[in-house]
Amino acid sequence: MAHPLNTPSVGLGEFQARDHAWHPAPLTPGYKTSITRSRGQPLLSLPQTLSEITGPTFGHSDIGPLDDDLILNYGHGGEPVGERIIVHGRVTDGNGRPVAGALIEVWQANAGGRYRHVKDTYLAAIDPNFGGCGRCLTGADGSYAFRTIKPGAYPWPNAANSWRPAHVHFSLFGTAFCQRLITQMYFEGDPLIARCAIVQTVPDPEGMARLTAPLDMAAAKPFDALAYRFDIVLRGRRSTIFENRLEGN
Repeated sequence: MAHPLNTPSVGLGEFQARDHAWHPAPLTPGYKTSITRSRGQPLLSLPQTLSEITGPTFGHSDIGPLDDDLILNYGHGGEPVGERIIVHGRVTDGNGRPVAGALIEVWQANAGGRYRHVKDTYLAAIDPNFGGCGRCLTGADGSYAFRTIKPGAYPWPNAANSWRPAHVHFSLFGTAFCQRLITQMYFEGDPLIARCAIVQTVPDPEGMARLTAPLDMAAAKPFDALAYRFDIVLRGRRSTIFENRLEGN
């Protein structure tokens, strides 16, 4: 069943256009792999189709009871090693209205900076109790939360001694396919953020700040987990910065 605000009968118009000056350019030579995957032709301006502005919809039956708990959803007789944290926030549209029922998927490296992926050959150990993936749905007020282990930094072959700051990958589907957002969340105080070639593709310091989750002691659980707040804006002039990949929102 379609969301009542996403039906033709209410005269829903197109979503706000993305401000291309706010987001990373597809070609940023300092981020070497953008050279091979950036587009070679100018963008086309196309109207949004009805299917793009009226779906998808997700229900609670699509989400398992431990999908939002990366500490417990992969364990094989134990819990993962690392700093226990809570990541939470709100998802809103370009006008500040909450986006309810949005599917949020996250994936990340473990505490040592290694992904559970066949192509990750970093020498850090794989944690047998950490899968590094989770998902949740936003509530009526656009809020979300999940529990996880703080990821570690890791080296990558962009330059002779390049390291990625600790980060969590986010994929979001709002109330429409054209609200798809793929991005990364960084952690307040990480000195590697300013040194990262991927972060440096963001043209505005305010945009970089929007990718950094501040410590939120009000949401921390004493003697259990610290908390970080990461609010997300889908589309509009100040939407949350997306990764400069072809599948960005």
